[in-house]
Amino acid sequence: MGRRLGGELLRLRDAAGKTQQQAAESINATGTKIVKMERGWVPMRDPDIRVLCEFYGLDDPKTLARLLDLARLDRERRKAKGWWQESPHPGTLSEYIALEGAASHVHTWQLSLIPGLFQTAEYARSLAVSEGAGVWEDPDDIERLVEIRMRRQERLHDERPLQVYAVIWEAALRQLIGGPETMRAQLKRLLELAELPNVRLQVLPFRAGGHPCITGPFTIISFAETEAVDVVHADTIASTVWVENEAESAAHSAFFDRTARLSLAQHDSALLIDTIRQEM
Repeated sequence: MGRRLGGELLRLRDAAGKTQQQAAESINATGTKIVKMERGWVPMRDPDIRVLCEFYGLDDPKTLARLLDLARLDRERRKAKGWWQESPHPGTLSEYIALEGAASHVHTWQLSLIPGLFQTAEYARSLAVSEGAGVWEDPDDIERLVEIRMRRQERLHDERPLQVYAVIWEAALRQLIGGPETMRAQLKRLLELAELPNVRLQVLPFRAGGHPCITGPFTIISFAETEAVDVVHADTIASTVWVENEAESAAHSAFFDRTARLSLAQHDSALLIDTIRQEM
């Protein structure tokens, strides 16, 4: 919630042509505080939001009410410490899961891994062990991580289920995470999830050649409110990247759409997944 609210305040400031220092002066704060607010790092007070919105020229009471509601929900979430905080290393993982929990739609592009929302417990466990390199050495930590990943998947079956559009490169289907038996079960799980009305799954085959998203995986998180800005999440080897402005979010969406058009149709994607499963 904090990231969503911060992103919206950043968008309003950019549209008003104001600097961070000017914004800070309007609420008698430092520029550092504005940075933290716009990145969603700190809870926000209603008076500060009201002053900033007035300073940015926002005159729509409905939009202001929605921003204040986001701030309230963010404060409540921080106090409540959601179930995702059980992660042995929460960090940006907890931020991502909190956003995913509030989202209405997720578009995810994956180069070498099955998306977390689709992973079986054994695949997730094998992945945690293989990618650990000293990070996931404690068996209890690994099991908590797997449990959290499985709990995330409950959103696929909610009363108002998360809408997921996944495009996966063929390499992710053939990468032997955990060995052939684990992968056969994982690919079977993919085929089952692809039948859900809220899941759209496509495979980009090797024969597609070069494509717009070849540089790396990312996930676009969208929200039900029409005014809300999409948030893009991408993990690198050493850090996590968050994209929270309208122009860059739109660019990621365009790249995703272009890659999806190069991918197999849903029916043909299922046939390829099943073929690879049988080959294992």
